[in-house]
Amino acid sequence: MEGIIPLWKPKGMTSHDCVFKLRKILKMKRIGHTGTLDPDVTGVLPICLGRATKVAEYITDAGKAYEGEVTLGFSTTTEDRSGEMVETKIITEDFTRKQILAVLDELTGTITQTPPMYSAVKVNGKRLYEYARKGIEVERPSRNVNIYSIELLDDREIFTGETISFRFRVSCGKGTYIRTLAVMIGEKLGLPAHMSDLSRIQSASFTLSDCLTLAEVEEKVENGTIEEALFPLETGLSDLPKYEINDTLAMKVKNGAVLETPQEFLTIAGPILVSDENGRALAIYMNHPEKHGLIKPAKVLRNE
Repeated sequence: MEGIIPLWKPKGMTSHDCVFKLRKILKMKRIGHTGTLDPDVTGVLPICLGRATKVAEYITDAGKAYEGEVTLGFSTTTEDRSGEMVETKIITEDFTRKQILAVLDELTGTITQTPPMYSAVKVNGKRLYEYARKGIEVERPSRNVNIYSIELLDDREIFTGETISFRFRVSCGKGTYIRTLAVMIGEKLGLPAHMSDLSRIQSASFTLSDCLTLAEVEEKVENGTIEEALFPLETGLSDLPKYEINDTLAMKVKNGAVLETPQEFLTIAGPILVSDENGRALAIYMNHPEKHGLIKPAKVLRNE
């Protein structure tokens, strides 16, 4: 079996828990997920089966969209509602819709984030959450991330209360921490804050409408229709620029040949999907690191 199952991850399970359960349901070992979702977070989690595990990293690196809620008035150790309270501040002033929208606009574009201590980022060979669980604070590397859009999902004109919560939708690039974005929204408003709810509504080209629950996967396995529900691995690569080649060149690609860079791809720095005339993905190519004007395979997907 090979392909992609867009899974709707339930609350309370880690991404690894989902993979473990699917291995039992599908009775196969070669399964991988495409980007960790915290246990408290629900949402779209594309699961790669068989040969499709080769493209998992490209789905992980593709854009994501989330719907969440930020709560102003207190912060937590984990930057979400599962953590212990760190700082509190009773809100004594009202905020206008215009003020909230101005902050969201300010955080749109390329911004710099520092990963939370409770995250899987590695520092000196260890995950940050391993340090955090032992109460050890370490210096965390900041990084630039891309926020394509933030939409306020609340029609109030005035935001008031001792704590204030409002929902938002964000579209972003890889490596973005929405928990940290919620904290940054609070900082811009002069308040401690945390992310009080989150759901991933899109990962690469996969959305909620594509997803199956674990129960639905199990049901389709039982009635023999699971393979009909799989998306081909090509779907997970639809965000990549595509170079279609003829059968003669396809044989060389399957053997890992270095190719001349086509004119239309000369300015592209990232991965290129090379496919045959039938649209089958054959390989992922990158610019040759030493030879200008050539591309070399980063990953051969089919060699038969």
